[in-house]
Amino acid sequence: MAQEAIWPGSGSAASGSTPFGLYDTDSDFQTEAPQFATWCSRRLGYPIVDVELQDTQFYACMEESISEYSAQVNQFNIRDNLLHLRGQATSSNFTHKRVKPTLSENIFISEEYGQEAGVGGSLDVQRTAVSVNSGSQIYDLNTLISDASQSGESIEVRRVHYEARPAITRYFDPYAGTGFGSNAMLDGFGFGGKSPAISFVLQPIYADLLRIQAIEFNDQIRKSAYSFELTNNQLRLFPIPQQSGSLWVDYVKTSDRDNPLRTRHSGSADVVSDYSNAKYDFMVYNKINDVGKQWIRKYGLALAKELLGIIRSKYGTIPIPNAEVSLDGDTLRAEASAEKEQLIEQLRETLEQTSRKALMEASKDESDFEQEKLKKVPYPLYIG
Repeated sequence: MAQEAIWPGSGSAASGSTPFGLYDTDSDFQTEAPQFATWCSRRLGYPIVDVELQDTQFYACMEESISEYSAQVNQFNIRDNLLHLRGQATSSNFTHKRVKPTLSENIFISEEYGQEAGVGGSLDVQRTAVSVNSGSQIYDLNTLISDASQSGESIEVRRVHYEARPAITRYFDPYAGTGFGSNAMLDGFGFGGKSPAISFVLQPIYADLLRIQAIEFNDQIRKSAYSFELTNNQLRLFPIPQQSGSLWVDYVKTSDRDNPLRTRHSGSADVVSDYSNAKYDFMVYNKINDVGKQWIRKYGLALAKELLGIIRSKYGTIPIPNAEVSLDGDTLRAEASAEKEQLIEQLRETLEQTSRKALMEASKDESDFEQEKLKKVPYPLYIG
């Protein structure tokens, strides 16, 4: 059987020699990958002992180590920022980006209440004209509104535009002299015979409100005031129409109102909804600081040690003349597993200490300590 190639002491170019090629175009990776291979081989005993690994395997370990570091940091960032990322377009890449807190979720919730109160919201309120026939008092809006009758969708009526003119239009008209016109107002205050164009009377606001209320009560009790009842989208008009015409109705589709999908903010359905589609890609290696690169080297060494252990575990012993040599494959794999677990745990603890919540608590503590320190500063005495 031919002898498998072992580490010759130096490696070839890293570009094109990695399994996925994720960092092959990164200048820092191209420079450091051969150095990483040399460092790992010496940590594994070369040149005192042979290392049954080739340069491409060292490069694969380094690529995996960078990807693992990137995945761990990105997982933490997604979890820490998901509240502020939801609703953003999935085409947005958040890797190496600063995500600022927003009121997006609070505003979205308030919009839901606002649209029910008729003061905003994102629901599409539609308006249509309904024909009113002379002598007919009851109208089935489920049948008359085409969107509901043709598609079979249920609707919710928000407003019926069937009402008398506002009372304020009959309260004061300086030109027509109707209602509580200028002449009657001046007479009421003892200023009869004055020209309304050059005479001004200051009245309290409550006087206007009382007169408007009186007009509305008068229409409601002494006249057939314009009103309606709406029950299960069955519209009953008061008084019974005496001539044909039309009135306007505002409505929404209940399917739109009850739709839980949020797509409005990005203009498309492709928005961040949960952990799975927040756009965090593999990090750019040359943007990782030295602290991260040192973690990557150690984790890559553990991967190389694990790979070497797998290779040496193929044969537990190798026979030689008058004896046999025991290989340390199992020992290397056990050590590598423990080192990998320790490095992952260390990285996760560091990330937790820099979470948004932890940083805010640290900032609060720092502010409290500063206040306590300032309390011990002697106050100057002012002598006038």
